[in-house]
Amino acid sequence: QVQVVESGGGLVEPGGSLRLSCAVTGSISRIYVMTWYRQAPRKQRELVAVATSGGSTNVADSVKGRFTISRDKAKMTVYLQMNSLKPEDTAVYVCNANLGQTSYWGQGTQVTVSS
Repeated sequence: QVQVVESGGGLVEPGGSLRLSCAVTGSISRIYVMTWYRQAPRKQRELVAVATSGGSTNVADSVKGRFTISRDKAKMTVYLQMNSLKPEDTAVYVCNANLGQTSYWGQGTQVTVSS
């Protein structure tokens, strides 16, 4: 059974940093794409960052220059380094692992940016 587990969320002051992790476990032959989304109250789900099996990465314009996505293929884990956090970054951050024919979602981790 495939599981996607996020960790690393929490409460941080504006300007602070957090590092989120998303680990995929189970019987997996290949993970094609791992994606971070975020869901803030009363807002649509937003794609934050993407990492492909080929090594390509991309982040949304709203977080460019502040967030970085990286991937450890051996550990089947993707990281989201978030710097210079703003109150508008407050959301539940959810990870998706695309295995080709199927994708799996994690439960999400709450990030709250507040003084």
